[in-house]
Amino acid sequence: MGFFERNRQALAERGIDASRLPPGQYSTDRFPVLHVGDVPRYDMAAWRFRVGGAVEREVVLTWSDLLALPQVEITTDIHCVTKWSKFDTGWAGVRIRDVLALAGLPTTAAFVLMHGDPGYTANLPLADVVGDHALLAHTYDGAPLAPDHGGPLRTLVPHLYLWKSVKWATGIEVLTEDRPGFWEQNGYHRRGDPWREERYRGD
Repeated sequence: MGFFERNRQALAERGIDASRLPPGQYSTDRFPVLHVGDVPRYDMAAWRFRVGGAVEREVVLTWSDLLALPQVEITTDIHCVTKWSKFDTGWAGVRIRDVLALAGLPTTAAFVLMHGDPGYTANLPLADVVGDHALLAHTYDGAPLAPDHGGPLRTLVPHLYLWKSVKWATGIEVLTEDRPGFWEQNGYHRRGDPWREERYRGD
């Protein structure tokens, strides 16, 4: 029996439904740290989050502005393209759709490009970021999001592979046409659905 089969069997022995694991994934209780570049540090008095591109009006939020918006808490599974999954993770933040609503979306808006430090981007269809579980997340497991995991703010789009959830988020650029982000330019899939194993270009 291989590693992935043993992992699924161990879940079943713990009373956990192994069907929650997408194909090619294994379950872990850890939260591995993976990122490109150094972990940035911020002066929160100077921190800003910008929404622009194909919008009716550009929006710039301070940290206080963000925290004044409706806050939500969710519990969700997350899945990394490097094949680990973590069940029942707890997050809090602001729904992405609520922030987009501040900017106003024209009928031509169809995609977004998420921006994060240091110069990172990830592209997503607009439809993937307007659901209940798509967040600008500032809290993980009841505590402020750690810098290693993208704090003070990261995007969270948990139904897609985690590279689509941008650490150290700085803004959203609304697009009328799809434009590849950092990893998509380097051979990763345009969408990244774990249940379809959309890991790399051509999958």
